[in-house]
Amino acid sequence: MIGRLHHRGPDGHGFYNQGPIGLAHARLRIIDLSSGDQPMCNEDGTVWVVFNGEIFNYLELRADLLRRGHRLSTQSDTEVLVHLYEDYGDALVDHLNGQFAFALWDTARQRLLLARDRTGIRPLFHTRVPGGLAFASEVKALFTLPEVPRRLDARALGEVFTYWAPLPPHAVFEGIESLPPGHVMTVDAQGTHLHRYWDWSFPPAPIEADRSADAYAEELRDLLIDAVRLQLRADVPVAAYLSGGLDSSIVTTLIRHYTDTPLRTFSLTFDDAEFDESVWQQQLVNHLGTDHTTVHCTRADIAAAFPRAIAHTETPIVRTAPAPMMLLAAGVRAAGYKVALTGEGADEVFGGYDIFKEARVRRFMARQPNSRWRPRLLERLYPYLKHSPAAGRAMTERFFREGEAQFREPGFAHLPRWTTTRRIASFLSPEFHAAATAFNPLDAVTPQLPADFSRWEPLCQDQYIEAHTLMSGYLLCSQGDRMAMAQSIETRFPFLDHRLIAFASRLPPRYKLMGLVEKYLLKHSMDGLLPDALRHRTKQPYRAPDSQSFFHNGVPVDYVAELFSAARLQEAGYFDQHAAIRLFDKARAGKVIGFGDNMAFVGILSTLLLHDQFIRR
Repeated sequence: MIGRLHHRGPDGHGFYNQGPIGLAHARLRIIDLSSGDQPMCNEDGTVWVVFNGEIFNYLELRADLLRRGHRLSTQSDTEVLVHLYEDYGDALVDHLNGQFAFALWDTARQRLLLARDRTGIRPLFHTRVPGGLAFASEVKALFTLPEVPRRLDARALGEVFTYWAPLPPHAVFEGIESLPPGHVMTVDAQGTHLHRYWDWSFPPAPIEADRSADAYAEELRDLLIDAVRLQLRADVPVAAYLSGGLDSSIVTTLIRHYTDTPLRTFSLTFDDAEFDESVWQQQLVNHLGTDHTTVHCTRADIAAAFPRAIAHTETPIVRTAPAPMMLLAAGVRAAGYKVALTGEGADEVFGGYDIFKEARVRRFMARQPNSRWRPRLLERLYPYLKHSPAAGRAMTERFFREGEAQFREPGFAHLPRWTTTRRIASFLSPEFHAAATAFNPLDAVTPQLPADFSRWEPLCQDQYIEAHTLMSGYLLCSQGDRMAMAQSIETRFPFLDHRLIAFASRLPPRYKLMGLVEKYLLKHSMDGLLPDALRHRTKQPYRAPDSQSFFHNGVPVDYVAELFSAARLQEAGYFDQHAAIRLFDKARAGKVIGFGDNMAFVGILSTLLLHDQFIRR
């Protein structure tokens, strides 16, 4: 099992096998390089732990433990876990500022504790096997056990083709579950118990300001500085991703101005002007004087990397964007780094996505159906797209009136995206289509919402659902942890410090989305630190070429042609082979230009690759 996770920890491995428990660990040495090997135990060997991730406030926790009489034998962040458990039991997670998945075994109570960080940065999967439970950071480790079946779950596949990722606790394989973010699970003779210890929370509407924007901005800046300082803790050099957008620019700027860490940055560039942000990246590089490396990614590079990317996502995806992130991580590793800070999470925390602006305008349209001038505001949302949903008045009306009658429903903001993505299901074979579409997207999300959800401001509701679907399931997993760890790189996310989330959740919505200006307060907090051109730049989400990456002058890449052949489509059985081949022919002719067809092509291809790598072989 641990051999299959060598990429997550190539610097060493260790085992603990005693009685009913077996623990193994693959180590990526970042903190306490000489004495931090795992599994690790307390002084008398009664509590054991294996742990993936980082506890950023471990120095403060360690000092407090020593004051209370604990004896620690290492300088590792791992060791604080077993001693915190001695004092606080399962509530140890409440004291952690970090990103983690860990398994803790209490020998005296014969009890297992599994825990995952608040926002789901680090993965943790588990499955029932005859006589017990198996768990691991990735599914491929579970598949070393012959008793674990290898079948795709049709319902979870339908969720990927709706929300871009399975809804927790689902994984895309039958019988395997993901421990949801912010949860602990205990297993002992009394059975299995799942407990949520943390969740995003917002005050009831209306949220009134109790301070000026300047005062809020000052507090935010102080929190950001502290989050960045904490996440720079390492006994190896730390780098930063620099996309050219606001969020990564803030992280790198704070490193430069408020720490003594040498600023080493890495960026992705593309041939296609629609996706390339090198001009903005270079502006910040020049402004900060960073030691900078660009990783150039061509369409051919994406096609070549895509099968390996799917081997690491362990789930179908509907965009190629993870593959270039894996190549970026390879560039970081080649330069001798193991850790990189990123700007991920700021859009969810501070209201940065176009989906939040869309929802604001769509709610107005639903309340004022006779207004004909408001749709023109949507044309301002997508200046970076060649094929914008707001490219024409008829398309604008059709796309943004999706689900209009449901504008008071929890998932109203997300309905256009879910509906567009769910069209992929039309390519499924009859056997899979019924099970994959047997749920209503709104109804499936509703049971997971907090009891007081209906009392929140609409923007807060939108943020909550975004954080619990796209962010945790796709951005932090398929595009985040999996692509970085494929190259033995640990990425860190200062914007997902739980203190920042709590601060932002208490803000009046206008300080996050001011009219149609996203992340208003975040931009304000960087006044005088970031160049105005970068600070006020319109949000451009990270994207990469999709279906066009797999064809050169109409000639498909070999493995793509093979997977889309009638024989292989029929053998896999997931898709209507005639519909899939028609889409393949359309892509080969260069006629796949819209979101829907591109997502369908990538979704079909990634599913077939997943089947080929995990089931067929």
